Amino acid sequence: MLYHILYEFLYPLYKYWPLLRVLNVFQYITFRTAYASITALLLSLMLGPWLIARLRAFQIGQHIREEGPKSHHQKAGTPTMGGLLIVVSIVVPTLLWANLRNRFVWLVIIGTVAYATVGFADDYIKIVRKRSLGLRAREKIGLQVLTSFTVGMVLLYWMNISPRLYSTKLNVPFFKAFAPDLLLDRLFATPFWVIAYLPFLAFVTLVIVGASNAVNLTDGLDGLAIGCTLIASAALTALTYITGHKVLSDYLDIQFLPDVAELTIFCGSMVGASLGFLWYNAHPAEIFMGDVGSLALGGAIGTISVIIKQELLLVFIGGVFVAEALSVMIQVFSFKARGKRVFKMAPLHHHFELTGWSESKVIIRFWIASIILALFSLSTLKLR
Repeated sequence: MLYHILYEFLYPLYKYWPLLRVLNVFQYITFRTAYASITALLLSLMLGPWLIARLRAFQIGQHIREEGPKSHHQKAGTPTMGGLLIVVSIVVPTLLWANLRNRFVWLVIIGTVAYATVGFADDYIKIVRKRSLGLRAREKIGLQVLTSFTVGMVLLYWMNISPRLYSTKLNVPFFKAFAPDLLLDRLFATPFWVIAYLPFLAFVTLVIVGASNAVNLTDGLDGLAIGCTLIASAALTALTYITGHKVLSDYLDIQFLPDVAELTIFCGSMVGASLGFLWYNAHPAEIFMGDVGSLALGGAIGTISVIIKQELLLVFIGGVFVAEALSVMIQVFSFKARGKRVFKMAPLHHHFELTGWSESKVIIRFWIASIILALFSLSTLKLR
């Protein structure tokens, strides 16, 4: 919105008022990304106290699982659904600073809001029923799959129009020449075109739904999930900018998708919003993000990675999220298959708590691991 007003409307008037020439900076994505981050940070910091007070007034507090660590029971009643603050702090700066004619911007915004809506419904049911379980697993996963499948269908449509806006080829870490195409249109002709699309749609759904639930599982300690999200968002900001920059993408030999460049502003907003929310979510937390925040953030991270063709690299960018999700799957499989548990408790952060690590130590060390993995993921652009 600001982009359109200041650059497209006011900047051309510099012929009459030379001072308006300074508005030329609004054409640069780097400038708008920086100010989107600052806007998101300030918005989160300003709205935080008001939201915390309102949530307390409505007695919207966290319900702690009885089977969870005993040290967490004292957190019962802490305001939850703080993810509303995160989503607003991401969407509003994006609308202000991004080019709203860009289709990818709207796709990511709508996808993020859709995931936030699923999380909101889950949190709302928990509050109404006053227990730690919200939507049924089948309902929750079903809505997530529907949203992700729709994102995949939209991307397929954009791939088939002219000019082509998207590609179904994968960027494979460490390999320059190997870029498999998930679209099997050469193997299946009409009327079997649906079969040709299924591998791509299944892959997109798996990545986005997996990312969303992985962030959700990580959200168990004060500041843990939002800190790791901050780091992952920073890495995605760099990757998105590179993917939309012809010179850099050619130099690093990754797919060049010019229209995704505007998503750098969305990623920058995620960085600012995460940093602002961390101010209130740091240990001891004044507010929890709830599913409305964790599902939305995970959905956004997954959607961005799919659009910029870094789905496989997301395993490293969100390495902590992946480890948390794997720990739950391993624990469940081991208990059902052998009747024994691999970890003292899953997700993984609870295991380390029960081994004697303090909550703060777990959080900081997981942040450090996240930073190392994010830096490693960026280094793979040259290790090819």
